[in-house]
Amino acid sequence: MEPLVDTLIEDSRWHAVGLAGLAERVARASFAELGLSETGFEISLLGCDDARIAELNADFRGKPKPTNVLSWPAEERAAEEDGDLPEPPEPGPEGMAEELGNIAIAWETCEREAAEQDKPLTDHVTHLLVHGVLHLLGYDHVRDGDAELMESTEIRILAKMGIANPYD
Repeated sequence: MEPLVDTLIEDSRWHAVGLAGLAERVARASFAELGLSETGFEISLLGCDDARIAELNADFRGKPKPTNVLSWPAEERAAEEDGDLPEPPEPGPEGMAEELGNIAIAWETCEREAAEQDKPLTDHVTHLLVHGVLHLLGYDHVRDGDAELMESTEIRILAKMGIANPYD
């Protein structure tokens, strides 16, 4: 089976949580929950540090500071009506996966947040990866209804992965 996630590890600390395998499990669990095919799609993931994500945050969002996760959907899929499901992507043809977009995740911020929230690092990273994958699939949290939909979808995916509701 072709991988869904193409992972580039810039910060070797990410190997400690098995980022590539974890991201693959997250993508497959997310796709299964949403009824999407596990073939014909590709997500690019960068496992980096705070310095690198601060550069990306400055370049793309005008916020020159580190953050936990960033995502760049390849295509706008958001629903027109607040709280409606986003338009699902169509898989690419055999041998030409549809690129859904890119995710970057920062080690120091994730490690600090997990410690502050008294959560296992792997659980926190799993949540952030689910969050990033959902952004690539058109989910968002700007409008209230969209935020409720995204949060409830995250909770369902995480529960199926054996992770407690991160919002409790």
